[in-house]
Amino acid sequence: MDHARTRLDLDPRDEDWARNGIFALFGLDSYPDGPGHGPGQGAGRSGMTGDPAGQGDEDGPGQGAHIETLLAGFCDLAVQAGLLDAGRRGECEDAVMGLLTLRPSAIQDRFAQIEKERGGMAAMDWFYGYCVDDTYIKKAALDRNPRFTSHGLVITINMAKPEFKDMTRAAAGNRTAGGYPKCTICHENEGFAGRDKRTLRTIPVDLGGRRWFWQFSPYGYFNQHGICVNREHTPMHVDRSTFSNLLDFVDRFPGYFLGCNAALPRIGGSVLAHDHYQGGGEILPMHRAGVWQTMRAEGHPEARVEILDWPGTAVRVVSHSRREIVDLSERIRQGWATFDDPDQGIICRGEDGQQSALSPTVIASERGYEMSLIFRNNGVSPDYPDGIFHIHPEYYPIKQEPIGLIEAQGLFILPARLVGQLADIRQALIQGDPLPQKESDFTLEWGDLTARLAGGREPALVEEAIRDELGGICERMLENTAVFKRKESTRSFLEALGFKPTD
Repeated sequence: MDHARTRLDLDPRDEDWARNGIFALFGLDSYPDGPGHGPGQGAGRSGMTGDPAGQGDEDGPGQGAHIETLLAGFCDLAVQAGLLDAGRRGECEDAVMGLLTLRPSAIQDRFAQIEKERGGMAAMDWFYGYCVDDTYIKKAALDRNPRFTSHGLVITINMAKPEFKDMTRAAAGNRTAGGYPKCTICHENEGFAGRDKRTLRTIPVDLGGRRWFWQFSPYGYFNQHGICVNREHTPMHVDRSTFSNLLDFVDRFPGYFLGCNAALPRIGGSVLAHDHYQGGGEILPMHRAGVWQTMRAEGHPEARVEILDWPGTAVRVVSHSRREIVDLSERIRQGWATFDDPDQGIICRGEDGQQSALSPTVIASERGYEMSLIFRNNGVSPDYPDGIFHIHPEYYPIKQEPIGLIEAQGLFILPARLVGQLADIRQALIQGDPLPQKESDFTLEWGDLTARLAGGREPALVEEAIRDELGGICERMLENTAVFKRKESTRSFLEALGFKPTD
């Protein structure tokens, strides 16, 4: 209750009502009322004697750890008292916090007030902090995910995300039974107990004159990771309106990037049935990528198109003019959607329909708008049945899931199993042992590591070598996804669309 009052804006007039709601969850019709037992008596900020969380300032790096520990202790006591089955702890935590979290209307009113007074980014900062405090965002768990930089990429291991080697299974996991909600990202999930979404809150967003909404991801891949979702359950698509929508969003929230997966199966998007974008408050490596060559188009004097010095195939359209950004992005989209080059394995349409599409992503900067366009193709061949431009099989021990929007921009999300597997490899290298039999899939990585270390066994050197190996492999994975293996081919494609090099 103390946490709800100080962190969740619980009105003191609602305290007894909220407390009684928690009692009702456990079928309690009475409560010990005496020294150390009554509500608020003998309790510190945490609502318990002492500070079980061991946390000082909740606004520091450990934000979210305090309430996580508090809830764990609460559920421990409930299990010990016979009031809770140990297998239902997650449901219990969601139900308790759902009772203490403000209703959506109050959240939206507070957001609007902050946005009016201090701007959209201040409102988003407040909303993110609130979603951490109500436990929808599992920040304490996110902070435990390994993360480092290597080869100009950000490498993370997500301990909470399941590994889907088959994107058909991933898509199936995002469908719901019974028709309500229609999928896992529909607005009807807000507060839905059937999927433990009692603490989920959303913010309305207008894009292109249509109703969308923003919600944060509970297990985000980066700072303030969230999704912007169409209120209408309509399929994913990328067209001219997409570029305008992305610009609308960064006009309102200029500290975020926003982008979307190409609306194609097998290349990262698992919720293709519902139109949505991804973004957040972190500048990803591709946004900082250098320029291989700059090109311009006649009639668009304020705009330039930059071929990125990047492992994947990507260009960046830069201008202060919204119209130029949209016009040139749409020209490139249409050109790529109909482009064929069988010698390079590029077929725009196959037996299952469209195979080529763009993944756009935009930021606002001092240069104006920067709309990056990532070229994607999901064609297959006998040699590459999972995808010609999919991760090649020799890298499957590290990652087999398709490269989606976030990884295509240089932030990799590797599976949790790697923590144990790399620990085995690390220990063998330090001890001078051979590759453990149970990690025999890592023969390629082991060969690279032993060659680099050349007999060195110091733990710090081994750790550095492992991180460098992971970064190098992730870079090669991006090269696998590149539809044009040479920058000159990207330039030729743009020249055919009327763009001319500036140097």
